[in-house]
Amino acid sequence: QEKKEFMRLPFYLRHSAVLRSNPMKPVVESIANEDVVYGSQYGSYAFFEGREMTISQILENIRQYPCRLVEITGGEPLIQKNVLPLMRQLCDERYEVMIETAGHMDISIIDSRVKIIMDVKCPTSGESGKNRWSNIDHLRPEDEVKFVVGSETDLKWAKKIVEKYAIGKRCTVIFSPVFGKMNYQDLAEWVLESGLPIRIQIQLHKLIWEPNTRGV
Repeated sequence: QEKKEFMRLPFYLRHSAVLRSNPMKPVVESIANEDVVYGSQYGSYAFFEGREMTISQILENIRQYPCRLVEITGGEPLIQKNVLPLMRQLCDERYEVMIETAGHMDISIIDSRVKIIMDVKCPTSGESGKNRWSNIDHLRPEDEVKFVVGSETDLKWAKKIVEKYAIGKRCTVIFSPVFGKMNYQDLAEWVLESGLPIRIQIQLHKLIWEPNTRGV
């Protein structure tokens, strides 16, 4: 009998309001008891709401949409064992699949066809002690590492980590400012001065819509 996957919703459509040429993508948000705290980047609904769905039900919902890109996020999706066969099935059906993970669980178990977007938790998150550094060895050029930075302390710490592990030579490095905590121009100037191969990613949906708007 197929095990059930616990989800907040089957998925919702997230699309770029600026780059209209981008395809819409279903975003599968999984919920589980968290052992990493995500702070202000996520609403409380990402922890306490949800409903149970089988893998078959999730796939049936995804197939209704005319797009081929699926992103699996959370919470921490790797807490749920059924996320692995879900990703395999999506890849077998020729979907382009991405997963966002907090970086404290083993990413080597993820299907090699899946693009990995891995967080490295910074000091002000209170979770930097849970980073699984061995995961860096499993990163590929198509993957991304994301540092959610909320202070100058985070910036200096993240710079040292990028340099120590030569992450920029392995894959794309992204600095994403905590919404409302950092000045975007200051961050951009800091990145330029660093000389490191770092991209900046802001939460664009919070600028287009009211910051607490859900489903965008």
